Amino acid sequence: VQLQASGGGLVQAGGSLSVSCAAAGRTIRGYNMAWFRQAPGKEREFVAAISWSGGSTYYADSVKGRFTISRDNAKNTVSLQMNSLKPEDTAVYYCAAGRSTVPIMTSTDGYAYWGQGTLVTVSS
Repeated sequence: VQLQASGGGLVQAGGSLSVSCAAAGRTIRGYNMAWFRQAPGKEREFVAAISWSGGSTYYADSVKGRFTISRDNAKNTVSLQMNSLKPEDTAVYYCAAGRSTVPIMTSTDGYAYWGQGTLVTVSS
């Protein structure tokens, strides 16, 4: 599965931004999908994940209530809507695809396929 993330950019604190991930080469229908992020000088961290069917979602405590992950299996896309953004949300955001495990994985080793990342910068 080839993943292409897009939609990053510069936004002021308190604003909203949506990032998307388009898959090619294989349907994402059978995969759990996730977003991770990596800030400068920090390790990649889990942000949100959604089960293969879209029936279950999981969020890091730091984004719960502000971010929403969704998927459209027919369009082979997954999105992350980010509201009430904070400067600490600044990072490169990566989409990832992994096997449809239960429970859904929240660590990087649960995902075999990664997009190239898209930069989100939140100014204060």
